[in-house]
Amino acid sequence: MSWAAAMDSVIATSGLTKRYGDRTAVDRLSLEVGRGEIYGFLGLNGAGKTTTIRMLLGMIRPDVGTAQLLGERAHAGARDLWARVGSMVETPHAYPELTVRENLEVFRRLRRVTDPRAVDRTIEGLALGPYAGQRAGTLSLGNAQRLGLAKALLHEPDLLILDEPANGLDPAGVVEVRELLHDHAAKRGVTVFMSSHILSEVARLATRVGIIHEGRLIEERGASELEQRRHRWLVVDARDRRAARAALAAAGFAADFCDDGAMKLTEERAVACPDDIARLLVGAGVPPTRLGVEQEDLETHFLRLVGSPEGCQA
Repeated sequence: MSWAAAMDSVIATSGLTKRYGDRTAVDRLSLEVGRGEIYGFLGLNGAGKTTTIRMLLGMIRPDVGTAQLLGERAHAGARDLWARVGSMVETPHAYPELTVRENLEVFRRLRRVTDPRAVDRTIEGLALGPYAGQRAGTLSLGNAQRLGLAKALLHEPDLLILDEPANGLDPAGVVEVRELLHDHAAKRGVTVFMSSHILSEVARLATRVGIIHEGRLIEERGASELEQRRHRWLVVDARDRRAARAALAAAGFAADFCDDGAMKLTEERAVACPDDIARLLVGAGVPPTRLGVEQEDLETHFLRLVGSPEGCQA
């Protein structure tokens, strides 16, 4: 990666590596994330996601390689840089004996935010109003997570780095956070770098996805490209399944039975033209009772990439 390219990126890493004894937690990781992107960083537990985020935030030093945020080298003493970055890593921390509002007020002063209304706006944006007077130590996991997000957003940063931002949230809270992050990226140009194990949320939100496995980036795709690379198949069912399968075989279509007894056709000519399959079966006297193109979800795609067994999808 050239210096010019790094200067144009909000996040730029080159050969980022971190070892703990004989174990390599992050292995020669090179990333580039542009302004306004929502980058989904996926990986199994222990894949290197949190270690990467800690290096990006200057919390730990890489053994090899470099990390730059907003055109500056990331290190613990980069005070001007951290004024433009919001973050939440693993379990969000707060002063347990202070209320939600008091915690945010302390953080506002630490961040040198001069607008006293910033706390009220952030409480409203994270739906923390009913809990504003509650001590942080008594919050549920989901509301503690909201408080962590509130602290990350309070000073209106240019870059958000979030480790599992939807952890502990109920389904309604997950949707609220999704819309909040999308709004910050689309309307304010904020760059979001987020790790997550909720793959369906990443699929809905991210503009680009990187998959890390055993410390290495094994795939990186734009959302539309990733959509195209996910496997598709045609699911067919009929009252007489054996006769339907024989008719398909006679026409040169290989069909496998799925767990529920339906048939799965993976050839592109079948997936692209399901109407032809329907006409073929009607002509053979075994009209389909079910016919539809399906696609693997992001979780299945992810597990296939990292080598986990992939069952027959139906």
